[in-house]
Amino acid sequence: MSKRSGDERIADFKEVNEGISEQNAVLEALRCMDCVRPQCTKGCPVNIDIPAFIRAIAEEDFKGAAAIIKKDNMLPAICGRVCPQENQCEGLCVLGNKEKPVRIGALERFVADRERKAGTTLPEIMPPTGKRVAVVGSGPAGITAAAELARYGHSVTVFESLHEAGGVLTYGIPEFRLPKEIVKAEIQQILDMGVELKLNHIAGRTVSVEELLEFDAVFLGTGAGLPSFMGIEGENFNGVYSANEFLTRVNLMHANAFPEYDTPVMKGSRVAVVGGGNVAMDSARVSRRMGAEVYLIYRRREEDLPARDEEVRNAVEEGVEFLCCANPVKILGGPVVTGIECVRMEMCKPDESGRPCPVPLKGDDAVFTLDVDVVIEAIGQSPNPLLVSLIEGLERGRRGNVVVDGSGLTSVDRIYAGGDIATGAATVIEAMGTARKAAQSINEMLMKE
Repeated sequence: MSKRSGDERIADFKEVNEGISEQNAVLEALRCMDCVRPQCTKGCPVNIDIPAFIRAIAEEDFKGAAAIIKKDNMLPAICGRVCPQENQCEGLCVLGNKEKPVRIGALERFVADRERKAGTTLPEIMPPTGKRVAVVGSGPAGITAAAELARYGHSVTVFESLHEAGGVLTYGIPEFRLPKEIVKAEIQQILDMGVELKLNHIAGRTVSVEELLEFDAVFLGTGAGLPSFMGIEGENFNGVYSANEFLTRVNLMHANAFPEYDTPVMKGSRVAVVGGGNVAMDSARVSRRMGAEVYLIYRRREEDLPARDEEVRNAVEEGVEFLCCANPVKILGGPVVTGIECVRMEMCKPDESGRPCPVPLKGDDAVFTLDVDVVIEAIGQSPNPLLVSLIEGLERGRRGNVVVDGSGLTSVDRIYAGGDIATGAATVIEAMGTARKAAQSINEMLMKE
């Protein structure tokens, strides 16, 4: 897949990867071994029939390939761009044992992009059942559940608190990784299936819990929108952002284009991003595009970074400076940020995740200061507590997640949940997998009646 140069792309928010050509897609599809027991499908959280859609590409039946994918995934252009295929389907491709695995993600993106330009075809929808289902949240989990339930013939209403649909796909992932026109186009397909979308509806407030419970079933897909903070001195200074707020302001409210859009964000000349996941990479790369020098501070080693290798490479190419084995202990300034004080770390025994546990070094030379005027904390987030705290009898885990059984059912009859609200922060495709399973369970419950 061709990629624009780092120097070129930090000057705009256009997409970094440019996709593959039809000729290269066919050649890549011909590499598939068409295994008798394909492991790639097992690695897909939504169980796409990967060999079948790749076979269709090899035969140049691109419309057929799209239909195969959309049997299990109504968001292929999105998943082809943001899914960690290297740890899922591609990670289990047998070709990866001796050479490069088949580029399944690139092929999925190619098929979806080609169909969108040529004209999309909706999947088959079963006759109306007369059952009504409320879906709370229009992120990857909510949209997936809505699509699956609509296929079964149920009447689905999606309640979204923001003024645009898409959840983290819209407010969290930057334009250069996931163009918003792609998100809008794939959501529109689901609306074309008969799903009703109500924007600016805060479940538990604009629409009450009692109104939700009037539906035959409820699916909660409200995501993980509660940011975590380090709890260090200076976090209340102007110029300190959670990654959630920073990315929402830029991605959803166009803060980078102030004053054209009246939703400003503080433009730093030197920015410190704390964290090592994909959200940290997004925050750092957005800051670079807004003209800042960027330091990414991570308390473990570079090889321990939880972000995708591709996102780390992109950040390096775009000029982000990595400061690994370091941890912030104090934000300097007042009332605005003037710097950040950090301590160097050493790696000790592995923790529960298997990664070495970082421990602060001692001595004056272990502490250093960076002159920065903006600090962005990307150290994780928890499930959104607003609605779930209002539902009587809803059991929650110690991290605020909604407790569900294997079918997605919560402790309250007829209320199901999926995605980050149930699992904690995870990937887009994992959220979709849990939502699909819950939708199937909802359908089975409704059909028994």
